[in-house]
Amino acid sequence: MPHLEYPFWVWATFFAVVLIALFVDIGIVNRKSHAPSRKETLVWSVVWVSLALAFGGFIYSQFGGLKSKEFLTGYLIEMSLSIDNLFVFLLIFGYFKVPKKYQHRVLFWGIFMALVMRMVMIFAGVELVNQFHWTLYVAGAFLIYTGFKMFGEDEAFEPEESAVVNLTTRFIRISKHYEGDKFFTRDQAGRHAGTLLLLVLIVINLADLVFAVDSIPAILGISTDTFIVYTSNIFAILGLRTFFFLLAELADRFHFLKFGLAFILTFIGVKMLLPLAAEGLIIVIGHDGSLLSNILERYQNHEFEQLFINISLGVVTVSIIVSVVLSLLIAPKSQENVEAVSE
Repeated sequence: MPHLEYPFWVWATFFAVVLIALFVDIGIVNRKSHAPSRKETLVWSVVWVSLALAFGGFIYSQFGGLKSKEFLTGYLIEMSLSIDNLFVFLLIFGYFKVPKKYQHRVLFWGIFMALVMRMVMIFAGVELVNQFHWTLYVAGAFLIYTGFKMFGEDEAFEPEESAVVNLTTRFIRISKHYEGDKFFTRDQAGRHAGTLLLLVLIVINLADLVFAVDSIPAILGISTDTFIVYTSNIFAILGLRTFFFLLAELADRFHFLKFGLAFILTFIGVKMLLPLAAEGLIIVIGHDGSLLSNILERYQNHEFEQLFINISLGVVTVSIIVSVVLSLLIAPKSQENVEAVSE
């Protein structure tokens, strides 16, 4: 179902829910910069997840079970990838020594800007796939490559060597200190300048843009419906800010999560390449009326679409649960080494 077939009121409902929730969050609850308590982050985590599930229920009531499953699967994929990206956010905040009470403001405006950036990327991505279907196979191969790469060593983000930091400070006057929660100030000469908090905001947004290169193709492997892809993506991002504070202290505990995500990306990449493989097999064996030929023809006619969505949802859910449980049961190697030395 292309995005233009969705009534205007459906899009309006989505944006109304998102904007009202953001207004309540930043305009009322977090009007003053502060470090959120654990109770506060737990409450807001429940709020954001409940909103996403409620919207999934809305999609189910209006467009049926298939679309609601696509939304939920996309939401889980984006949420799990976002949680993995918390490690980079922690590194960025740590490197720039961002006071904890200002981190919420940076993440809020980062997410607000992501609403626009993700919309442009998703609409362009879906249109590209609709015009040139073969690009879906390229995205599938990219996900498999990314998945295998994630099974290897972590790539460290070095802010001091970042081209983003160097480029930003070259074209934008940035002060070397914080001015409360302000993004702009005046330097000693009275000229307008960005605060260090603005530089952090720019780095966070560029990091999110890099993350989108992985997450958007992954969701396109589940659905090429613009509305489903965008809404599931945004609902997951909305909860990221709260989950950051909830999981910041526990981030090191989820050391198996990256392997679960690597498996998910690889699985979706293979799923995206299945139509190409089916077409190749049909060419090789022909329409000979055999069982395999029959199955391949039914697959090409989208008869197994519901089954594959169910399988995808199950694989994503189980992979996340297993990786989290293993992380809680098995200590990281570094911790085991520390315990061995202490003994």
